Amino acid sequence: MDIINVVLADDHVLVRDGIKALLEDQSGIVVIDEASNGKEALEVIKRNQPHVLIVDIRMPEMNGIEVVREINNSNSDVKTLVLSMHDSEEYVVQAIQAGADGYLLKGASKEEFLKALTKVASGGKYFTGDVSAIIMNNFVNGNTNTAVNPVNTPKEDPFKLTKREKQILSLVLQLKNNKDIADELQISKRTAEVHRFNLMKKLEVKNLMELSNKAKEFGLVS
Repeated sequence: MDIINVVLADDHVLVRDGIKALLEDQSGIVVIDEASNGKEALEVIKRNQPHVLIVDIRMPEMNGIEVVREINNSNSDVKTLVLSMHDSEEYVVQAIQAGADGYLLKGASKEEFLKALTKVASGGKYFTGDVSAIIMNNFVNGNTNTAVNPVNTPKEDPFKLTKREKQILSLVLQLKNNKDIADELQISKRTAEVHRFNLMKKLEVKNLMELSNKAKEFGLVS
């Protein structure tokens, strides 16, 4: 494959711009189109038939996992690389069951990102370290079909926190810093930072006191 044609699907323009800027510096990789939601992504793919779709999970209209599933159900040759800030078991297993060719965290290095993209484009599979551990644990324990739909979390949780986000919330409320959280959950410090930022944003709080009050108000931690 001489040129890898890529479509980006993410509802954040800054994220798409950042990825596009990174890829434009690479010979042999061309971003041919972009999409800001799941339905638009499918339309763009149908129109352009890229080699690889780089897709976020949380998007309006249709989420990334649904997009990946639709692509695979249509027997398309388009490869799919999920690029997400979530390393929770629910998201990872759902993405794999949908047929994703790769799963990479947004905190990954430039080198790992390019490695994942080229491997997926060539027909291989790529799952980042933290994600590979989740995959292995599920297969070892025989839990390949037990993932919870990340879009339809319990009604009593209006913020739709994932299992991992609830773990992070509990540790933050125990006054643990990012390094402590990373060590306890066996993830990178950068991943812990991303989870913490995403959690504060999702709950629309600015400090620990507001976070604690909202967690108690909605019973987010046991």
